[in-house]
Amino acid sequence: MEYTNQCGEGGSSTEFSIVLFSPEYVDKVIEYEKKLRIEEPDTYYWEPDETYRNNLSASFTDPRFINALSFLAVDKGEVIGRIDANIISSRADADCGSAYLDWISVLKSCRHKKVAQKLLAALKEALKEKGIHLLIALMAGNDEAQRFYRNIENASIHDEGVWMKF
Repeated sequence: MEYTNQCGEGGSSTEFSIVLFSPEYVDKVIEYEKKLRIEEPDTYYWEPDETYRNNLSASFTDPRFINALSFLAVDKGEVIGRIDANIISSRADADCGSAYLDWISVLKSCRHKKVAQKLLAALKEALKEKGIHLLIALMAGNDEAQRFYRNIENASIHDEGVWMKF
């Protein structure tokens, strides 16, 4: 697969749009995820194969995804960033006022354009419209993620994440 640097020198403009992830973007998201793996081969450990494509397409009609919310950053028709969250449905939070930030990623070559910040702003606005008042995220340990999360306005770091596989 040949890959040209979307956001590098002579690449994209400083303008991009944030759009709701909808079924017509599945193929663009697959291409985006392939680019992520080229730019950061030691970060993403699974391939966006045909099974993933099928599951991603099916997620738009699968009732298990009723509380899922995803946005894409799109520049010149190409996806350069993605954010995914889920409204938490829990009887411990009976008003369902919280959401979990599952994933935020931006092509490394595009990070200088404040793509992640604009994706996060779009997500927060959509969540506010749904009555959500708290967004919870696990913070990755790499330096770039640490800088990003530590610079988010009105954010505080609370707990360590625990992953329980079964």
